Amino acid sequence: MLKGKHIVVGVTGGVAAYKACELVSRLSKQQATVEVMMTEAATSFVKPETFQALSRNQVVTGLFQSVKYWEIEHISLAQKTDAVIIAPATANIIGKIANGIADDFLSTMVMASTVPVVLAPAMNTQMYENPIFQRNMEVLKSHGYHFVDPCEGLLACGDIGKGKMAEPATLEDYLINLLIPKQDLAGYRILVTAGPTREEIDPVRYITNYSSGKMGYALAEMAKKRGAQVTLVTGPCQIPVPKVDEVVSVLSTKEMLQAVMSRYEEQDAVVKAAAVADYRPADRAAQKIKKQDDETISLALVKNPDILWELGKIKKDQVLVGFAAETENLVKHATSKIKHKNLDLIVANDLTLPGVGFDHDTNQVTLLFPDGRSQQIPMEEKTKIADSILNEVVHLLRQKHARK
Repeated sequence: MLKGKHIVVGVTGGVAAYKACELVSRLSKQQATVEVMMTEAATSFVKPETFQALSRNQVVTGLFQSVKYWEIEHISLAQKTDAVIIAPATANIIGKIANGIADDFLSTMVMASTVPVVLAPAMNTQMYENPIFQRNMEVLKSHGYHFVDPCEGLLACGDIGKGKMAEPATLEDYLINLLIPKQDLAGYRILVTAGPTREEIDPVRYITNYSSGKMGYALAEMAKKRGAQVTLVTGPCQIPVPKVDEVVSVLSTKEMLQAVMSRYEEQDAVVKAAAVADYRPADRAAQKIKKQDDETISLALVKNPDILWELGKIKKDQVLVGFAAETENLVKHATSKIKHKNLDLIVANDLTLPGVGFDHDTNQVTLLFPDGRSQQIPMEEKTKIADSILNEVVHLLRQKHARK
């Protein structure tokens, strides 16, 4: 499955370095081109010759060792590689990368790399739970680095806890899914809404919310990677727009409603992740409202159209997915919307939890279905949350098409 892919395996100084031998063997059997980069400390656990035999390529162990080609090796590797995986990834290498330190071949090559970098932490439980390490890990996640969580069990130090490097088979599967995304949405048309909407009070002021668009953009990006024809209807966001088939930029809730309704009939699924303004000013002032001597000012608001309700009312064979961001009674409030809005699935998240909801790179959600089923998805990067949601969308699409 990995034939034609070029993968760099970084090995750092930890007891789990022996597991990297199996990982390199597995990747080589997948017919990937594998090159191994070892830190000096890693050579105390496994000899470079072992990796050279398994990868059938020269192993790099130092920044200034003789290069194979007339090019700057760490730069050339970064440019021709499809992915980098560091296994085991010690607290030391993770700390270096998080703080921009490039003092050996591996950290220098990662610094020059623009391809996905996967880190498989392996360390003592206390080190893993250390707040400084956790901060470094969160910094890297926010910059798009991938992490494969360690397992719990008996560690080399004799302690029992979280810190064992993930098994080579797990890392192999992760790389396959990363480099060869599933195409289970090929042939389907999916519309995703994202971001906030703005309701103007006057030419310089507006009503909005804290939505960054990250969840909706992640859904659009992952749906495209899985083969769907994707339309993204987005409110004003300050993050890079994913490469999809059509991007429609809107400002107000009414504009978003119009954009979605005009495209609804041709869609197989709509995932409405946008956080729209529920109310808008009754009258938008033509000129900037000047500050008065009065201590207070009244602003009359009127209700905006409910886009999900409008879609549910005319739904035919489409899969309709809504979001519910709540601060109390999460399941109760989210469940009430399923029947009222004729949804196939609602994604509920509790905004009171740390790292959840608006403007975070992570999320934690509960999936709720019309038949009363629910599924908890623990704290993960939003791209992974998006993949879990899309797994259910695929299942719902197949069910609907089977009934035709």
